[in-house]
Amino acid sequence: MAESLDVDRLEREVKSVYRDVADAPDEEFHFEMGRALAERLGYSPADLDRIPDEAIDSFAGVGYHFDLAGLEAGDDVLDLGSGSGMDAFVAALHVGDDGSVTGLDMTDEQLANARQLRDENGMETVAFERGYIEDLPFEDETLDVVVSNGVINLSAAKDRVFEEINRVLKPEGRVALSDITSQTRLAERIKRDADLWAACIGGAEQVDDYTALLETAGFELTTVRENDDYEFISERAQGACQTYGVRSISLGARKRDPDR
Repeated sequence: MAESLDVDRLEREVKSVYRDVADAPDEEFHFEMGRALAERLGYSPADLDRIPDEAIDSFAGVGYHFDLAGLEAGDDVLDLGSGSGMDAFVAALHVGDDGSVTGLDMTDEQLANARQLRDENGMETVAFERGYIEDLPFEDETLDVVVSNGVINLSAAKDRVFEEINRVLKPEGRVALSDITSQTRLAERIKRDADLWAACIGGAEQVDDYTALLETAGFELTTVRENDDYEFISERAQGACQTYGVRSISLGARKRDPDR
């Protein structure tokens, strides 16, 4: 796939789409956004009431996975592809003042918005850093939990992403994520379509391949479930979903003990 995909063009397209998500969340995209989506996916209205509305307006996640994360007071959490900051702010509610949450994103506009919302709302345990999920700017074994929502499918190097997640997690560390996968392997013309990559479709890995990448990186899967309440909204995206069985899943996993 690396030979057929223009990775630089993909990055430009993804940044362009999520720059628009940050600056103009009311525009039309391949995917749904906002509070109605978040509540339908499973987010607690009580949690959403406690975080900035603007972060919720730009929420473009594909599932709910905090029930799989097992967040505890004092946990140090990393949110990959933190975007508007909604998931990072939700995580902060659960880890308390003794914990910390760091959001990582590559889009300057998303980072600027998230940092402004953090500062305006006094959420001092939350930080937002610029970086790439394939090359995490964190020390080995320093985090308790890694979460991500609709982001890893955007990477052309998912094996590297999972290896990096494993590296930064403490022994027995947890990962909980929602992402887009497919029932059958996508045609090359779909994989090469940067617009469909940015829409979270072109990079959808066949679900068994996706979970195999996690296990190869050193994780033990605990839960895999389909998110039937998520669907794309553009006609083009829906067509690809019907053809290849593209759908949202949420999963939980734990860093495997190498001595077991």
